[in-house]
Amino acid sequence: MNARIVRICLVALLGLAISAAATWGLNLFWLAIGGGALPLHGWIAMGLGVVGTVGLAYGLMALAFKSHREGWDDRVDNSLDPGHGPFKDD
Repeated sequence: MNARIVRICLVALLGLAISAAATWGLNLFWLAIGGGALPLHGWIAMGLGVVGTVGLAYGLMALAFKSHREGWDDRVDNSLDPGHGPFKDD
C-alpha cells in the first residue's frame, strides 16, 4: 500500500475516534446535568452534526490554502478600499 494512502486512512480513523469520543463525552455531560437518555435519532443527529461541522471546516480551510497558494488573494481589486492607495496614512 502507498504510504500516503495509509497516512490518510490513519488521519481519518483518528478523526473518527475523536468524533466518537466527543459524542460519548457530550452524552455523559447531558446525563450528568439531568437530561434524559439520548435516543438513536439523537445519536445520529449529533454524529451528523459533528461530521458536517468538521467537513465544512476542512473544506473552507482547504479553499483558503488553495486560494493563497494560487495567488487569488493577490488579484483582488482593492481600489475602493479606504486604506489602499496613494493617500494611505502609515
